Amino acid sequence: MNGARSNKELMLAGEAYSPFDEELGRDHHRAQDLLHRFNGLPFDRFDEGQALLRTLLGGMGEGAVLKAPFRCDYGCNVFLGARSFVNGDCYFLDCNRVVIGEDVQIGPRVQIYKPVHPIDPAARRTGTEWALPVTIEDGCWIGGGAILCPGVTIGRDTVIGAGSVVTKSIPAHVVAAGNPARIVREI
Repeated sequence: MNGARSNKELMLAGEAYSPFDEELGRDHHRAQDLLHRFNGLPFDRFDEGQALLRTLLGGMGEGAVLKAPFRCDYGCNVFLGARSFVNGDCYFLDCNRVVIGEDVQIGPRVQIYKPVHPIDPAARRTGTEWALPVTIEDGCWIGGGAILCPGVTIGRDTVIGAGSVVTKSIPAHVVAAGNPARIVREI
């Protein structure tokens, strides 16, 4: 590859890349196959589902639980810490790392967005995008239906109110809510 970085490397570095790359396409198809299998399992096959998730995700700590249905792009960029819980119907667009710390609670229908598209229409039509990581530190609670935008970090033990839209990083030990999310009080 004579020194040029792949689209996957560019994507994970937060730089402009083409999502229509062949390698990314293979990774995406692999993830969708595993998700189809995971989301189709009956609840009494919970252990089998968790094993599929350990194959799909980049990392899954001891005692972590992720409930179906779940959606993501690649899976391998999602890291779920020990004893964390992700409720059903969540969608993580993991074009970059989604790092979820230990003892985190994530409500149903939480969405984590990573891709950023150009504002300029001509540039947007090229299909080029970039993606920024999202980090949720230890002990956080993300209320149901919250949306976390590209590049945000949620500080340790912070609570994000249900339905909030987080457009900027939120510090540790606070409650934040609203659209856009603002600090409501300290914990």
